[in-house]
Amino acid sequence: MIEMAVVDELLRFISEGSILGLPSSVVMIIPFILGLIVGFLVKRVLKIAVVVGLIIAAVAYLGLFNLSLEGLKDIVTQYGPQAAHYAVILLGMLPLSLGFIIGLIIGFLFG
Repeated sequence: MIEMAVVDELLRFISEGSILGLPSSVVMIIPFILGLIVGFLVKRVLKIAVVVGLIIAAVAYLGLFNLSLEGLKDIVTQYGPQAAHYAVILLGMLPLSLGFIIGLIIGFLFG
């Protein structure tokens, strides 16, 4: 019977409570919508990245563009720590909740 009391308490908090003056249902919907948007954008960016990768591979195969690891190492050394720093900030800002993850999956699949 104790478990039912906890479930009843949680349902009451979700339906009647508020967080920073906003109803809790609104606070739960915001991460879901953000997940939909991010999932949609990730799918679009991946499509563009595949096309760009294929173009670069074709141009490199034909010898019009040289892929050298030296230049890549310099770029990673110069911009790698800064890119990692911004990635950590972005992940820290994203609400990593179940609603966000569900929205991300739905946005990716149906985007």
